[in-house]
Amino acid sequence: MSMEITNVCEYEVIAKQKLPKMIYDYYASGAEDQWTLEENRNAFSRILFRPRILIDVSNIDMTTTVLGFNISMPIMIAPTAMQKMAHPEGEYATARAASAANTIMTLSSWATSSVEEVASTGPGVRFFQLYVYKDRDVVRQLVKRAERAGFKAIVLTVDTPRLGRREADIKNRFTLPPFLTLKNFEDLDLGKMERTNDSGLASYVASQVDRSLSWKDVKWLQTVTSLPIIVKGVMTAEDTRLAIQAGVAGIVVSNHGARQLDYVPATINCLEEVVKAAQDQVPVFLDGGIRRGTDVFKALALGASGVFVSKFERKSLSIALHAEYVLFYLLLLTTDWKASRLCTGSRRGGWCEEGASNASRRA
Repeated sequence: MSMEITNVCEYEVIAKQKLPKMIYDYYASGAEDQWTLEENRNAFSRILFRPRILIDVSNIDMTTTVLGFNISMPIMIAPTAMQKMAHPEGEYATARAASAANTIMTLSSWATSSVEEVASTGPGVRFFQLYVYKDRDVVRQLVKRAERAGFKAIVLTVDTPRLGRREADIKNRFTLPPFLTLKNFEDLDLGKMERTNDSGLASYVASQVDRSLSWKDVKWLQTVTSLPIIVKGVMTAEDTRLAIQAGVAGIVVSNHGARQLDYVPATINCLEEVVKAAQDQVPVFLDGGIRRGTDVFKALALGASGVFVSKFERKSLSIALHAEYVLFYLLLLTTDWKASRLCTGSRRGGWCEEGASNASRRA
């Protein structure tokens, strides 16, 4: 099947055919009117290339370093919850593909495989995404387990005081299928969702996730772990400066895949503001809206140190959760990105040797 797919957008058709409606809608939908879901994608189309000519691009370096870890490309896998809903291999397949591609996988707190199970798939650089629960002992135990399992950083999600109003999930009465659990919480009796007249996940978040989370909790988390902490969900210069003051190791510009609050800007439109405010003190990464390697190139050209991708935004990439297809997905993005660099005269990331940006905005 891989040979029949020429770009990641084609995965959405396959996913819609194969997945049950409740699961497809969960992976594919955004909050409320889904304006931001569309804008995450459309904003990239308003950024155009400024190609340079007669630059020697016979030797393109694709590698980069993230928090001291050498990886093959600045394309990493973002956290996606409950992957075994899409394929029996779920997070195992994602971990194996990331390892084979020599890039970073981020495991969701709400994975259907535990940190220990994912670690057992073999070597690889892995980060752990964290939601802060009301019960801080739960958080402490989970972080310590991630440390022992060899995870290299904590990606702290900071944009979820409540779950976004995802109307498809409400209509479908979304809940985790009975044969699956949130594996990291299974031994804490927090691994199941109750079926409700709303979204089961929304009810779970309301009962478990701490709405009082603040910058002081970032400091508290630093007393729990020596792992570097990356905050995910930053969209403004003000919060960028506060994150740096709190001692974070990195920032992910993210609107949670447009699944939290509708009518917020596309992440690519927030990137330059955050990069400018960061003043090279910490790396800034981008999450959201990436569907081609050309989008990766644009993000790098506008200052991102790398991008996090998982599913194709708006439609599910979940059919790709067999390791072969996740790896092929990464290959498609990398191939597009390299072609963009060759044709714009960029030997290093998104920039010309002379330092001029290789992307500009269209009015």
